[in-house]
Amino acid sequence: MALSFNQQCWFVIKLGEMLHKYGTPAFRLETHLKSVAEYLGLEGYFLVCPTSLTYCLWTKGAPEDVFNYAMRVNPGDLDLGSLARTDTLVNELVAGELTLEQAKTGLQAIENSGPLYSSIVTLLAFMVLGGAFSMLMLASWHDVFWSCALSALVFGFVFWAGKSPRISSMLEPLATTVVACLAVGVTTFDSGVNQPLVVLSSIILFVPGLSLAMAFRELAARELISGTARMMDSLMVLFKLYFGTVLGTAVGVLIWGEVTPSDPFHVAQWMVWPAVFMLACALSIAFKARLSDAPWGIASGVLAYAISTTATAEWGLTLGAFLGAFTVGVYANLFARWRNAPAALVTLPGIVVLVPGSKLYVGLESAVSGKQIVAIDHIGVQSFLLFMSLVAGLVFASAIVQSRKSL
Repeated sequence: MALSFNQQCWFVIKLGEMLHKYGTPAFRLETHLKSVAEYLGLEGYFLVCPTSLTYCLWTKGAPEDVFNYAMRVNPGDLDLGSLARTDTLVNELVAGELTLEQAKTGLQAIENSGPLYSSIVTLLAFMVLGGAFSMLMLASWHDVFWSCALSALVFGFVFWAGKSPRISSMLEPLATTVVACLAVGVTTFDSGVNQPLVVLSSIILFVPGLSLAMAFRELAARELISGTARMMDSLMVLFKLYFGTVLGTAVGVLIWGEVTPSDPFHVAQWMVWPAVFMLACALSIAFKARLSDAPWGIASGVLAYAISTTATAEWGLTLGAFLGAFTVGVYANLFARWRNAPAALVTLPGIVVLVPGSKLYVGLESAVSGKQIVAIDHIGVQSFLLFMSLVAGLVFASAIVQSRKSL
């Protein structure tokens, strides 16, 4: 039975809402919705922003009958598993394997499905993520241990936020304040701890490096409204994190007193390679990637770091970041063509290893306090050039190797 015009519009609207919820960038989502609408015999315009979705749809050849719809949404969180399942469902619809009615039921099933990984697995991923990042920064083993421990506390706040809208609204500054306060306490009996670095490692999943990179990418695609809104949201998250750090440190000093940390030794240089691998594995779980897709995302992260590090040693930081992003973009587009799956499944795990979000946090700390968490010269300029290099690498990769997928 043929579905009505309104039912077709509902499917497009629901598809857009879900893909936005799973973290699809505006320029990709608008292109994808347009292609799905064309398959259904519709034409339309779409305006995607981090906090709103606007649809204008009509039947081909009948522009006088227009369906307008606008909705208020929350900024999406990355859920690569649900994104992949939604894309598979649309592929089956286009291939004629599903009717539109079955596809609508499938969308509802995906939306109502439970978490892909258990709370225990996600907790371990948070701990590995914090510890691996501190290893990547060549911290001491004291820092690695306490980063893992405080990352577990951060997961507790994330779990609590999933149950309480009130906590969710203040998650980043609240978690950072508590972590910073406890980190000061840790330094009173473990002087081998670099307190600011431990805090940064523990909250690294909150640092908006990837969202800032997405904002620059949207601006490069001339998605000016979405890109600007996403950039301002990312900057506000960064400011909230830094405020939480300052407040928590001040409270910790009042409780335990100020301690000057001594950082006598660091992990060996070769430990960065297992750290990158562990970081990529933990990110796959944090981004809720399916087990069948996770190895490709992990390989993307390791490949990005290897190419970027090698090129940086030969030609400098900017070109190293460009070649790393370019390699990830080509790899992701080839993956999308081969697996008929969204390129984002491997692009995001690769790019997040390269994005300088932590450098922005370090730069903010240095600018306000005059102290450096790690020794990086001209960190603000470096961060800006790195973002530009990453965006340029992805743009060039898409121009040379097209993914043939709108997602």
